[in-house]
Amino acid sequence: MTTDLSRVPDLAALRLLVDAARLGSIGAAARASGVSQQSASERLRGVETQTGLRLLRRGSRGSEPTDEGRVVVEWAGRLLDLAEEIDHAIGGLRSDRDRDLAVWSSMTIAESLLPRWLVQLRQRQEAEARRPTVVSLTATNSTHVVEAVRSGEAHLGFVEGLSAPSGLPSVPVAADELVLVTVAGSALARRRTPLSPEDVAGLRTTGREAGSGTREVVEAALAAHGLAPAAGQVELTTAAAVREAVAAGGAPAFLSRRVARRELDAGQLVEVAVEGLDLRRTFRAVWTGPARPPAGPVRELVAVARTRARAQVAPGAAGSAP
Repeated sequence: MTTDLSRVPDLAALRLLVDAARLGSIGAAARASGVSQQSASERLRGVETQTGLRLLRRGSRGSEPTDEGRVVVEWAGRLLDLAEEIDHAIGGLRSDRDRDLAVWSSMTIAESLLPRWLVQLRQRQEAEARRPTVVSLTATNSTHVVEAVRSGEAHLGFVEGLSAPSGLPSVPVAADELVLVTVAGSALARRRTPLSPEDVAGLRTTGREAGSGTREVVEAALAAHGLAPAAGQVELTTAAAVREAVAAGGAPAFLSRRVARRELDAGQLVEVAVEGLDLRRTFRAVWTGPARPPAGPVRELVAVARTRARAQVAPGAAGSAP
């Protein structure tokens, strides 16, 4: 069966149309595509002729889509996303990417969540009689994860923080909460009243290095009150190292509740009550390319992460799904 697609413009023309609607002018769309404004204008008039619709309302202050144009722009955006997805999928086949998935992750996610996600990914593939994806995992701070994804060194990244990295498609996969922990028996553990933001700002803590999502959240929470944290007593590069340092009697630290959960349940560490600070954050998957994760193991692993998130409740954050 054949289908007449004579009314469907080519992808380059559709990109011009979508950019003109998004950027508000044909000139801006032309610059985004690297063509002259005259060429872009002629191309868009050709699109209107081909579709038999007036798609743009042109004026001295720019261009805006007509009612019909808004509908076509929406359809075109979906088609362009799909075309980009197919392009990435073909590239993945050409490089055999489905047999070698490079994942970079923030330390907290790598230590507390990714092992389970990778096991479930393998189980799903084996249940479908497919060859399991070979995954290489690099654990580092969120800043380095974003750099690796942007450079193409990582196919998929998992980051923590307050906001999504700019310029990269992303999707939330879990929610998290930081808690202030100290070793059992310390003076801070015996405190009866919550710490204020000013109290927290004055603490010398065991902290993470610059670029970590944990440090970003704490600094932002204090900045909301016009405060900055005191110089840390020591800086370490993994959440596990911070946890062990505190458990050994070191300075208190902010940790993901997930990371400290076992020691808190065992009474080795004690949560110190803090009031007035928003210490919530979101874990996100990030990649390059289309708005949806590229087809193949990248999309499969993101789906596993999101499925587990929907099935769980964040430890200690009653009523909030991670």
